[in-house]
Amino acid sequence: QVLLVESGGGLVQAGGSLRLSCAVSERLFSIKSVGWYRQGPGKQRELVATITSGGSTDYVDSVKGRFTISRDNAKKMVFLEMKGLKPEDTAVYYCNYVRGTILWGQGTQVTVSS
Repeated sequence: QVLLVESGGGLVQAGGSLRLSCAVSERLFSIKSVGWYRQGPGKQRELVATITSGGSTDYVDSVKGRFTISRDNAKKMVFLEMKGLKPEDTAVYYCNYVRGTILWGQGTQVTVSS
């Protein structure tokens, strides 16, 4: 079964914005911390933003002040608002739990041109 479906990626110029969405069809969603991960070309997957069940957020330094993670527990959705995009943000973006990850989705490609 499909548990994680990411969408909203695309090609943007540096300085542009995108809003990513992730639909989660898993029963524990509302009580677990969720994160957005990304994997750039030739790089390992990294966790860039997290949000707890209560809405507390944290970010890796490279995206602080530019990315905003949010969630809608009723709709089982997670969002990532990205502004001031840079070429180094180019990656496939995934959502998943912070602990006890489940089957990874297809991700959504974000490409930032200089």
